Amino acid sequence: MASLQSKGLQARILSSEEAEKLKRDQILVSDFKQQKLEKEAQKNWDLFYKRNSTNFFKDRHWTTREFEELRSCREQNPLYNPERCKVFQCDLTTNDLLEHVPPESVDAVMLIFVLSAVHPDKMRLVLRNIHKVLKPGRSVLFRDYGLHDHAMLRFKAGSKLGENFYVRQDGTRSYFFTDEFLAQLFADTGYEEVVNEYVFRETVNKKEGLCVPRVFLQSKFRKSPKNPAPGAAGLCHHAELP
Repeated sequence: MASLQSKGLQARILSSEEAEKLKRDQILVSDFKQQKLEKEAQKNWDLFYKRNSTNFFKDRHWTTREFEELRSCREQNPLYNPERCKVFQCDLTTNDLLEHVPPESVDAVMLIFVLSAVHPDKMRLVLRNIHKVLKPGRSVLFRDYGLHDHAMLRFKAGSKLGENFYVRQDGTRSYFFTDEFLAQLFADTGYEEVVNEYVFRETVNKKEGLCVPRVFLQSKFRKSPKNPAPGAAGLCHHAELP
């Protein structure tokens, strides 16, 4: 099995069969069920992690290749100090990060497969929360599901919550981003775009004759530079979901 990767500024073009499938799938989940899913979002993700604690998560070695800001955050770096690491659980849509992290003290924020799990109406709350603790001139490093990803096309009828927003059988939800939508989210919350592009990966199994097209959006958005607050300590904040 091999993987081929490329990058581009345009979304993946669907085949006629794929386009027809998405066109047919227009019926949305009822408002009652959507409210229930929102209320039980944390519980559903807790159950997901419990079921997949040993067979889901993998080392993401590509992160330091794609984001040079993270190379100083690796444990093998001689400057790494475990006494400066603070681990805490936080709902970025409701909990104030300032209760755990000093203002404008963070060097880099990773949002790797995080924002897609948040309801689109609450995504700006997440970005505003992060903005408060990020140092001026520093960046949010983003990677998440992109429009027309294979996972999006696999959803069965009755799974659609809204435009590009779906629910899995286990109750967890996933949003599939366009570059325009993501750029607007960050612009609305005080960030400058540095990079915002699609990543296309094809996992090919020649033996079985399968080609799985994966689409991700990989981006970097920077908080506007200014004179940093005196005495601000540097740290690397990492928030991650699958």
